[in-house]
Amino acid sequence: MSLVVYLAACALAVSSALLCRRPRSAAFDGLTVSTCAAVVLGALVFVCSAPLTLAAVNDLTGVANFGAPLTYGMLSAYSCSLFILLVNWRGGPPARVRRTALSCVAAYGVLVAAIVVLFARADAPAERLRDLDTYYANTPYMREMILLYLLGHTAAVVALCVVCVRWGREVTGMLRTGLRLILVGALLDGVGFQLAKYTAVTARWTGHDLDFLSTDLAPPLASLGGLVTAAGFVLPRVLPGLTAHWHSLGDHRRLGPLWSLVRSVSTAPEPPASWWQPPLARLQWREVSIHDALLALAPYFDDRVRERARAAAERAGRPPHEARVAAEAAMVADAARRAAAREEPPGTPSAYRLHATEVPGPGGLVELAQALAPALAATPAVRTAGEGTVKAAPG
Repeated sequence: MSLVVYLAACALAVSSALLCRRPRSAAFDGLTVSTCAAVVLGALVFVCSAPLTLAAVNDLTGVANFGAPLTYGMLSAYSCSLFILLVNWRGGPPARVRRTALSCVAAYGVLVAAIVVLFARADAPAERLRDLDTYYANTPYMREMILLYLLGHTAAVVALCVVCVRWGREVTGMLRTGLRLILVGALLDGVGFQLAKYTAVTARWTGHDLDFLSTDLAPPLASLGGLVTAAGFVLPRVLPGLTAHWHSLGDHRRLGPLWSLVRSVSTAPEPPASWWQPPLARLQWREVSIHDALLALAPYFDDRVRERARAAAERAGRPPHEARVAAEAAMVADAARRAAAREEPPGTPSAYRLHATEVPGPGGLVELAQALAPALAATPAVRTAGEGTVKAAPG
């Protein structure tokens, strides 16, 4: 069982690390901090509840079952963090949010103190690493301590379920997906972990033995519920950024032909030297550099080349927009050839504006880059002439 909960703790730690990779401006955002705190405390609960950790804590302190109040206190702190997360998620005036959060801390602080006091008053000499809840279910003070930590955690999970159901009807997209994952995780916790614990403890009170529910069923379901809940917290905040970087990586690659053609005339400053740059930053640098190069090539634009290429594309049955982009690609390829060969610009400057310079984002440049292949095939001298003038530059 230790391996299962340690793996769950590692997964939660990774989730917290992903959440912490936020811009510096978000470092003091209450929602980010409370989300990270909840995920970290969830990981610590799993670490503390592992039998190997419990045995190590008991040996270190010399007190039998000292790991129990430590684990229950950590679980109560995790429950408190869930309440605070919900408060920050709901939002409102900062003063009210702060007061509510402090009230949650005070309430669960009292709960943790009561757990410690009840354990200190109890007589629990036999070390139990896996079945403490059921073994001491009828022991004075231990009984109350066990019931108290279960009730504190149940209150937080029920509140979490209510909020997820209510807000799930009001939001869409990744946030709704996250709320559904949180709800599933909370139900796994409530039904799989807490109901199993309540049933096993109640069975002991009535003279029956259902310990397997507490020792064999509850821990893996709690681990699974914690992982699903963490995924619900993390995905809406991390996945959009990861998706943006993934798309940026594809656009950066698709801009390769255009960048190879015009990089020799770009005067944009090189990006800062770094062993790694995010795909989005690399794409933005390449966009700026290409726009700078197109501006430098503008004096070489020849409207006659563009018009001939557009007419040929229209005769081939291509739609108007595709014909326009193909014509622009032919004009850019011709301008790059002239610049590489150090020819004189056309006598009449072109006032034409490229589609790629009229639309925001990299989409227009990507279209232009993808249309370059036939244009380069029509002007093979571009590649040869450009090879001798291109300066090596990262990008």
